[in-house]
Amino acid sequence: MVVTRFAPSPTGYLHIGGLRTALLSYLWARRNGGKFVLRIEDTDKSRNSEAAAEAIVEAFKWVGLEHDGDIVYQSQRDEIYAKYIKQLLDEGKAYKCYMSKDELTELRETQMANKERTRYDGRYRDFDGTPPEGIEPVIRIKAPLCGEIVIDDGIKGRVSFQAEDILDDFIIARGDGSPTYNFVVAVDDALMGINEVIRGDDHLSNTPKQMVVYEALGFELPKFYHVPMIHNASGKKLSKRDGATDVMAYKEMGYLPEALLNFLVRLGWSNGDQEIFSMDEMMELFDPSNINKSASIYNVDKLDWLNGHYIKNSSNAKLAALLKEYGVDVEGHDKKEFLLDALKERAKNMKELAEMIPTILNAPESYDEKAVKKAFKGDAIEVLKAFVAKLESTTELHLPSDFHAAMEALVAEMEIGFGKIGMPLRVALLGAMGGPGMDSVMAVLGKDETIKRINHAVDVLS
Repeated sequence: MVVTRFAPSPTGYLHIGGLRTALLSYLWARRNGGKFVLRIEDTDKSRNSEAAAEAIVEAFKWVGLEHDGDIVYQSQRDEIYAKYIKQLLDEGKAYKCYMSKDELTELRETQMANKERTRYDGRYRDFDGTPPEGIEPVIRIKAPLCGEIVIDDGIKGRVSFQAEDILDDFIIARGDGSPTYNFVVAVDDALMGINEVIRGDDHLSNTPKQMVVYEALGFELPKFYHVPMIHNASGKKLSKRDGATDVMAYKEMGYLPEALLNFLVRLGWSNGDQEIFSMDEMMELFDPSNINKSASIYNVDKLDWLNGHYIKNSSNAKLAALLKEYGVDVEGHDKKEFLLDALKERAKNMKELAEMIPTILNAPESYDEKAVKKAFKGDAIEVLKAFVAKLESTTELHLPSDFHAAMEALVAEMEIGFGKIGMPLRVALLGAMGGPGMDSVMAVLGKDETIKRINHAVDVLS
């Protein structure tokens, strides 16, 4: 059974790079009928934030990624880590290092002066003397001093490291007894049965150290997949300016979770030229072995296009419910269907949709000067007056098609082009040239409000 995990540190918000990793891990577990575990890596008490941990959980709920079992918090597993640290000490695979800060500083300065790589020199590796007083020792693991460490990565293929270049006897427990990142990750992944690890390739350099822990404790190695990072259009690391922001900020900006997940799965992975993926399709088709080896490019236009697609294809009931979160309530409006049908075709995000609605429901307080100059030429006023008369004499005016038929009849009777009625009518009803089709706008407003707005514009602009 495939068991994957997502293991964020609660030192800040969950950004989209982290969400992509979580999504890929989730999809692979679900495709294989396996388990997806959420683990909060909160052993660094000096940097942890309870609010950040809660924000990670909130983001998971918003996008609908359901983890299996309870959330695991590393801060609640200290006894487990202490047990395995003691085991390594007892077996001679780890040792206490009494190196003081002054000694460490002196060593680093000497190495830098000699243009050597700064590293611990192993001076307490086989120490059997009297421990110096006043030093709370750290615990170091005995890492290989030479040889090759090879990772059979599911994306990058064979990756090899020379032990002497990347390893020293790294610390697995601090002086206060608290365990370090690479140690607890390996222990937890092994004990939780995590057998496939999908994570960003910024963790690739940590993998050899975790492999040392696995081997020392006799644990079976998982399969690793190191996913290339997301870059901006310039090929550089994604920044907040580019979009590497809090996942929940995407909700505030009006993105739908299904659009964001669809966007993220396509960053570095594809299925032919398919662009739109339902969650079921993602779970059926995704395979981490098919992820590109090169970095993916963040493209906000693509995200906007996807979001627009999902808005257009959402039910009006769903959109009306979501709009409440953006300060707009149309659920009780008797023309809700006409209103949302007209606007959801034009909106790139929910915030934009929410901003469009008052431009139709609220009568214009003023008229755009450029629009008036362009639309109110020649006999525009007479055309609008004639249209009012046409509306007043027509009894069946409910659907957009009813209003469209009234416009067509006027155009035929007056032998004018559609623009002769369309442009001044748009300005009269909305105050500007933009917006959805006039037949839909009039169906939302109804006959009486449409006539009222036209008459007001005629009075003001005559």
